[in-house]
Amino acid sequence: MTNRIPVTIVTGFLGTGKTTLLRHLLLESNQRLAVVVNEFGSIGLDGDLIKTCGFCPDDEIDGRLIELNNGCLCCTVQDDFLPTMDQLLNISDKLDGIIIETSGLALPKPLLQALDWPSVRTKVHVNSVVTMVDGEALAAGSPVGDPEIIQIQREEDSSLDHMTPIQELFVDQLKVADLVFISRADSISPFDLDNVKTKLSEYVRTGTVIMPVSYGKVDPTLILDIDRLNIPIKNTFAATDEHEHEHEHVHVHSGLVRLEANIDLPVLKKLLLELVCRFKVARLKGRVWLPGKLHPLQVQMVGPRMNTWFEPAPENAWQPPVSGVDLVVLAFDEEATDKIESALKDAFDI
Repeated sequence: MTNRIPVTIVTGFLGTGKTTLLRHLLLESNQRLAVVVNEFGSIGLDGDLIKTCGFCPDDEIDGRLIELNNGCLCCTVQDDFLPTMDQLLNISDKLDGIIIETSGLALPKPLLQALDWPSVRTKVHVNSVVTMVDGEALAAGSPVGDPEIIQIQREEDSSLDHMTPIQELFVDQLKVADLVFISRADSISPFDLDNVKTKLSEYVRTGTVIMPVSYGKVDPTLILDIDRLNIPIKNTFAATDEHEHEHEHVHVHSGLVRLEANIDLPVLKKLLLELVCRFKVARLKGRVWLPGKLHPLQVQMVGPRMNTWFEPAPENAWQPPVSGVDLVVLAFDEEATDKIESALKDAFDI
């Protein structure tokens, strides 16, 4: 049984900072990542900015950076996206993950549905959907900073078979998000930033992380699938940098929950979904050993998104005699790990 490769989708309108975020992830994650860039005409994300950032050796660039210039990816899934995924999955043993950057006009749901196709879903898991929004534009009352550029982008995509109104498209991008990053947060006042967060919270799912970013600088741990053994335990790190208005850092606290217990899987899944929302958990991942199962259940959560599948554990992995959980927690609540551990103990009479 092979490991499933994590796929991260980055979406958002043109000019929200997707390229800047992407370059930061590629350079700071210390992972072997492949990138699918969806652009068209003269307006889309400039693939050269990715190509020249030095994220991989020159002789690997053609295999790890794929530019799709045939129009809106959500409208060309079968013709462009699936063959591209097949191409990348052929070299998946040389990759730690795949990032898909959509055009500003793409509907994310068709891509998520394509990743659930039988030929793909057994080889990948949706790690997270990241939606970038323009904080400065939102504070001024619009989801886009330059509506004229968006209109030009629409006109240049001859394959576009959906003409979704801007506000409706914006809401669709938020509804599927696991992480929402507010770019240009340093350009607005703390009062306006709070208003933007409040407005965004009306459209996202319960438990979705909403946080400001400056210059795309986000700790890659929050976005990408990092091997859990590399995650520092009982550690605190700042997920954003200082900027003009000196907004407070967004501190993320990490910890480990390791318990021997007779696990009831439906009860555990329901409880984890509740706990993630209650205790501001950004990521939760690890393994669950169940009675009678040869392999542990892998658990991956980013905000309210949960993925599970059975997969062999490394030889050096912790394992209970019969049943138990081994989970890493990244949360904004400093006491989240202890609270989750206590809730699990109560639920399973430990």
